[in-house]
Amino acid sequence: MRIDLHYGPQAAPESSRGAQNSSAAASSSNRVQSGEDQAQLSGAHVQVEALAAQAAQLPEIREDRVQSLRDAVQSGQYKTDPQKLAGALIEHMACGPAA
Repeated sequence: MRIDLHYGPQAAPESSRGAQNSSAAASSSNRVQSGEDQAQLSGAHVQVEALAAQAAQLPEIREDRVQSLRDAVQSGQYKTDPQKLAGALIEHMACGPAA
């Protein structure tokens, strides 16, 4: 058997993914030959960015919720459970404020 040191890497057989992936594979092959690192990201980052943009559009204070609670407190309809309140205060003090 004879080893040819000048023989370059062989291209993988074409898949059914399309021309875009084959051009990306060729580009990737060139980077591998030059010794560069590479990374491929999934499309999930686009979804995360879209959700972050939607969250940024939401108000920090939901005025409708605040007003309904304010009305319930003023009318005497808002009742608290002292045990739950004490437990929540202790947990808050032990764990620190939520970020």
